[in-house]
Amino acid sequence: MMAVAAPGVSRPPRRSIATALVITRREIKDSLRDWRIMMPIVILTLVFPALMNVTARLAVNWVEQYNATIVGERLIPFMLMIVGFFPISFSLVIALETFVGEKERNSIEPLLSMPVTDLELYLGKILAALVVPLGASYLGISIYLVGLYFSIDWMPDIRLLAQIFLLTTAEGLVMVSGAVVISSQTTSVRAANLLASFIIIPMAFLLQGESILLFWGEYDVIWAIIVALLIVDAILIRMGVRIFNREEILAREMDTLNLRTIWRDFKGYFLRPAAQALNRNAPSPKFNVWQMWRRDIPWLLRANKVPIRIVAGLLLLSVGLGVLIAPRYPLPPGSLDLSNLSAESFERLEGTRIGFLPTFSVMGVFSHNVRVIFVSAVLAVFSFGVMPLILLMIPMVAVGFFTGAVMLPGYSPWVFLAAFIVPHGLFELPAAVIGAAFALRIGAALMSPPEGLDVGQGFLLMLANFVKIFVFLVIPMLLVAAFVEINITPQIAFRIYGG
Repeated sequence: MMAVAAPGVSRPPRRSIATALVITRREIKDSLRDWRIMMPIVILTLVFPALMNVTARLAVNWVEQYNATIVGERLIPFMLMIVGFFPISFSLVIALETFVGEKERNSIEPLLSMPVTDLELYLGKILAALVVPLGASYLGISIYLVGLYFSIDWMPDIRLLAQIFLLTTAEGLVMVSGAVVISSQTTSVRAANLLASFIIIPMAFLLQGESILLFWGEYDVIWAIIVALLIVDAILIRMGVRIFNREEILAREMDTLNLRTIWRDFKGYFLRPAAQALNRNAPSPKFNVWQMWRRDIPWLLRANKVPIRIVAGLLLLSVGLGVLIAPRYPLPPGSLDLSNLSAESFERLEGTRIGFLPTFSVMGVFSHNVRVIFVSAVLAVFSFGVMPLILLMIPMVAVGFFTGAVMLPGYSPWVFLAAFIVPHGLFELPAAVIGAAFALRIGAALMSPPEGLDVGQGFLLMLANFVKIFVFLVIPMLLVAAFVEINITPQIAFRIYGG
């Protein structure tokens, strides 16, 4: 059967895979000889499953006394996931030392001088950091299942078993590929361990979410998580290969955080004309608002047509998805009665806040929209640009849902959109699309920095571009949109639907 390459990662030739496996075997032998690594893995593989088996047996016996067997049934898959995750957590420790550990042990030069390509070296290191913990994880799951069979006669569903093994593998690969990226970009194991929090914290949140899904029995959602993790795997591996540079690893002496240099570079990217931002020899002109609006903003919009079109397309797809969902989850009868809309309905909303919605005032709506786009840019750093898209798609799915909901009683969806969405949406939607597109570029710069720039400089360039767009275009458009939404949209809706 022909192997299929992961999305975003070019398939290496067979010779590359064979060479990578040579490096993998060398690294695995070194890991197996290191008792500091193997002892915790052995303990977690042999002792922890037995402990979880005893816990599962006690929990099932206890809940059966109160006829709550479903609690015990849902607890066992959760423990199965935890038994698989604990051994692969050591893959993070091994992966963090792949390159920076070699450098501290003064063995990096012979390694980098080997007659292998960067891809072969990188894949070999990733596989070496993954094989031992993942094998221990599979063994721990098997021991746990055998213990459950003999203690409480429990056998897993084949679908659940496949999900646990795939989920464990995908999580291990995410941690390893992310840790190898960190190891190749730092100069000390201490610095790598500190940066590992960017991997540990998201994985901790993911485990909590998976635990909730397993307790609820929402096993279909687990498949979506597995697919998402595999996509992240492909992104991290592509990112690692893209920014891997042997010369930089050898030349990098010490990690320093020079705030003055960072500010100087950011200021240069911000003040120089956008078309000449990469030319560091070009003088940085003085700050000029008129030049920003007349020269930089139009150039940035033209240069980023592709991400803007992608975000706009996802916006339309989100609205369509909401329309399709509406008939499956109909609202209570009479909840969307627009036949006799009164002006008092909008007056009562002024200054009030309903649920998670912003306060119904100009500043309330404006500050909420600004905050969402700003937060999306921050989250783009930790999600490679994914979160800005999600934060934009969620409200657009809601717009599509209500548009589909008004169709069920017989209202025209086009009239509904023209009354409630279009007036302020003419300003708010373009601002949201542009803001999300430039936030997306911030995350993408970490994965694939612009040509000629390293990760740090690429991030500063995209951050400077985002600040320009956000301050001089997005914020003014959102202010106008908030004013229209509070003062004009209700009047239009009242004239169309008022009695």
